[in-house]
Amino acid sequence: MDPKLTLHNYLRSVREAMLWKLEGLSEYDVRRPLTPTGTNLLGLVKHLTIVEAGYFGDTFGRPFGQHLPWWDDDAEPEADLWATEDESRDHLVDLYRQVTAHADATIDALELDSVGKVPWWGENEVTLHQILVHVVAETNRHAGHADIVRETIDNAVGLRASNPNIEDRDAAWWENHQARLQQAAEAFR
Repeated sequence: MDPKLTLHNYLRSVREAMLWKLEGLSEYDVRRPLTPTGTNLLGLVKHLTIVEAGYFGDTFGRPFGQHLPWWDDDAEPEADLWATEDESRDHLVDLYRQVTAHADATIDALELDSVGKVPWWGENEVTLHQILVHVVAETNRHAGHADIVRETIDNAVGLRASNPNIEDRDAAWWENHQARLQQAAEAFR
């Protein structure tokens, strides 16, 4: 299989998983911080919007074209990791889809050995191949965060509702499983 297509398909798959993590949840649940650092589902999507806009836009001289204010030098710290009251879920998801379509156009237009520069990485040149690997890795990392946050909210797990990639087990099985893990951990207390 074509290496570029393989990487691009992995990226498309994890993007889909990220958006699935928002499905069926209230505005409150997609926004609420569930870790000490404030990790939340909509903030992860917002962050990945800026990731793809930068890496597949500016890096290759193909800017996204819409101003993303949370990337400005004077933006509030961590502004790309949470949604304000004025930023709707629909708007941020639509913006993510627009950015990923722009990224897809960049990926389709360039060869894997096409050269660019990541402005925030310094003067070294990078290739589309390097950037694809980097963004697939970063998106998967944040999808892992989203897995844990979504499971904390409503116990939904897996890549997507139609194919969770996790055995279907009832609540009693998971309770017993967790108790066994806790017992094993207690041996080292």
